[in-house]
Amino acid sequence: MSTTDSVRGRAMALSALITAVSVCAGDALARSHPFGPRTRSVNDLGNQFVPYHARLWDLLHGRADGGALVNWQSGYGTSFLPDIGTYVSSPFALLVGLFPRDEIDLAVYVVTVLKMAAAAAAMTLLLLALREGGSRWWAAAVLGSSYALCGWAVTEAVYNPMWMDGLIAFPLLCLVGEWARTGSRRVLGPVVVAVAWTANFYTAYMATLGAGLVLLLRLLTEEPVVRARVRAMLRAALTTLLGIGLAAPVLAVVFLGAKHAYPGWTKDFAPAGWSDVFARALPATYSFFTPAVFLGTGALLLACTLPFNRAARRRERVGWTLLAVAVAVSMQWGPTHLVWHVFATPNGSPYRQTFVLSGILVIAAWLSVSYGWPGRRALLGGTGVVALMALGAVTSPRITAWTYPLFAAGVAAAVGGVVLARRGRVLGVAAALLLICAQVGQAAVTTAHADRQRLNRLDDYAPWGARQEAQADAVAEADGWPAFRTEPGREQTTANDPLTVGGQGASYYSSHTPDVLTRTLAALGTGWTSNGRSVQSIDNPVTDALFSVGARVHMPRDRHQRWARPDDRKVTVTRAAVPQLVTVRPPGTEPRFGVSPFRNQEKLLGTSVYTLPATALRSSGTLTATCPAGSEVFLWAPDFFGTARLQGGGTEADIRGGLPARRAAVQPLGTVPADGRVSITLKGGPAKGLPRQSVGCLDRDRLADAVDGLRAGGATAVHVTDSGVRAVVPPGAKGTAVFAMPRIAGWSCATDGGKARPAGSYLGLVAVPLEGDGRAVTLACEFSPPGLRIGVLVGGLSLLVLLAVAAVPRFQDRRRSAMKTSPQDHRPVAHAA
Repeated sequence: MSTTDSVRGRAMALSALITAVSVCAGDALARSHPFGPRTRSVNDLGNQFVPYHARLWDLLHGRADGGALVNWQSGYGTSFLPDIGTYVSSPFALLVGLFPRDEIDLAVYVVTVLKMAAAAAAMTLLLLALREGGSRWWAAAVLGSSYALCGWAVTEAVYNPMWMDGLIAFPLLCLVGEWARTGSRRVLGPVVVAVAWTANFYTAYMATLGAGLVLLLRLLTEEPVVRARVRAMLRAALTTLLGIGLAAPVLAVVFLGAKHAYPGWTKDFAPAGWSDVFARALPATYSFFTPAVFLGTGALLLACTLPFNRAARRRERVGWTLLAVAVAVSMQWGPTHLVWHVFATPNGSPYRQTFVLSGILVIAAWLSVSYGWPGRRALLGGTGVVALMALGAVTSPRITAWTYPLFAAGVAAAVGGVVLARRGRVLGVAAALLLICAQVGQAAVTTAHADRQRLNRLDDYAPWGARQEAQADAVAEADGWPAFRTEPGREQTTANDPLTVGGQGASYYSSHTPDVLTRTLAALGTGWTSNGRSVQSIDNPVTDALFSVGARVHMPRDRHQRWARPDDRKVTVTRAAVPQLVTVRPPGTEPRFGVSPFRNQEKLLGTSVYTLPATALRSSGTLTATCPAGSEVFLWAPDFFGTARLQGGGTEADIRGGLPARRAAVQPLGTVPADGRVSITLKGGPAKGLPRQSVGCLDRDRLADAVDGLRAGGATAVHVTDSGVRAVVPPGAKGTAVFAMPRIAGWSCATDGGKARPAGSYLGLVAVPLEGDGRAVTLACEFSPPGLRIGVLVGGLSLLVLLAVAAVPRFQDRRRSAMKTSPQDHRPVAHAA
């Protein structure tokens, strides 16, 4: 190993260590899991990312229902490859397989910390590649850690672990730009791009934009020849396109998965106030809708010394200053905001590209240091700039009691560290310790502050514990898949309970929740949150029959949720005889869904099983109706938020509506008394907006007869694989074979080994027409996610091009070698007489 490689290795290791210690110290200070009782699973971390890592664990250990193509556990059968490409395609995600299943929260935490440490090491490597710093290598390590510990990472990306792959990608893609500039590593460059875009295409897109700007500036400051600049840009463009092509099998599937998804939130961009922007550059601040540019005061001060550091070249001082200002301004302007975010304002934080600005500032800080420790003029100028920023943040409500004391201490430590470092190697050790301690201290406090603020402002979920253990045990004991589905329960712990505790339920929360799934289940009375992207289970015997749910787990309310009332119910399981996964509907015109979920259930079932009485709403909030005695009462109030109780019996039910963000599911309330009078007490929000047919009374005997009919005429054999379903329908079956799974894009079916064709749809479910020719028919439906074939084709072609790129230099070397070793052409020479 060369001296340069040894120095870089030490710097990268130190940077990773500083980062890991800072994050863990901050979480320990906040008493956050795994260092204390407070959960860290806030928002989508607990609702999506931990469950998806749990399913990845199951896939790695062969315990999942379904495979990489079909997820049989969620949404009654959904495409899983888009979710893999969005949530768990990072190479780091595979590490969760090394942990016990019941430590999945710890596994995700460790992966997150490792990603931050890797980002620090990658940035340190980039800094030393841009300019060697001699004995100042440790400063590159501190600056690398400041990048990985930026406010964006410790306040936002820390609970969106796939964003951390973008944090790693930015410095690596900048390195790829350097290789393109120098014409080196023509094979490794596309591979790095491919890994970055596969790990998380969303933040990789932002990182690629940022790396392109860095490369452009490097060419303007380092390459005087215009032709060389053009060649370098072309090499970079081809490298990027080739790398994206290699990632196409994942990218195409993710892109089309999003295209077929139910529409999510739509928001208009509103720039943050500049006082808030300046405040978020300081320690111990928090906000979800402002750019978290915090780097640590030392790194920020050193970046601000560059414009005043005469040791650096003038074009570098001007160029990097203008680039940092331009990127900061672009975050605040609507058109460029859209460019940064793939031309769509995101739901949630509108400053997801902040890590790019943080990286540019860190590079500027290193360039200033790499020429020598800043002198008095540069230190005064840099201190003046950060002081003005702090002054501009005075009016911001983001400022806390810790902000300015930490800021002042950081400035003192940075100035003191630079002064000590300029006085020789002995005092340089003290300078290193001073700057490292300042970085760790500020980052740890900022991390702890963010941990606590998130718990106060966002929904949170308990880590794996006794509740999930009991739920998983109940599911495992009742499981009978694929003979029937086991529903993990309406009383969910997270929106993705089936991924966490097992079973084959309706619940599903993803950026790729299919439009047809949400609309079909909503028509049948299912509820949702997240504006329709998070579909919930429905506790209803008719829908259970329609989707072959033969066992249903009932849980007490999750006490961890703030809104949950005390609940002393035990974990129970109810069972029911249900049709097979494949049933047959008689010939005739396909019905259409209407407004009432009760009537829609009947249309899909093929039998009338409900009485829909006229209702009256009294001023006291009591809903009255008349139904057959002994029937079961169900309430449909999709927009109501409160509680409902059937007078004379039944338990109080939570109705959590609020369209369009939340839609309440059809809710069972109890049994109609002997006099047939139904009286439902509603408490909470206004009940004036109840639907006209808000009460349905179910006749269980009719439902049992309908189920018996479907069972008698349904498939005689069903075989389920990781990518499809095979079924045999009885001789003479005529009409339509209906599969109890949503007809999402990608299903194709064949009859008796014939040519596969796109599957039909019967009220939103996969369907195949039957001829009824008097013999048994074998049906085979296979799933291939949209985009997979074209993605594999593009990826294969890109791989061939990459192999050609790798082979050309070797071919040229062999040719040159052959020319040098070939015998000379000896010709007779005429001698003068």
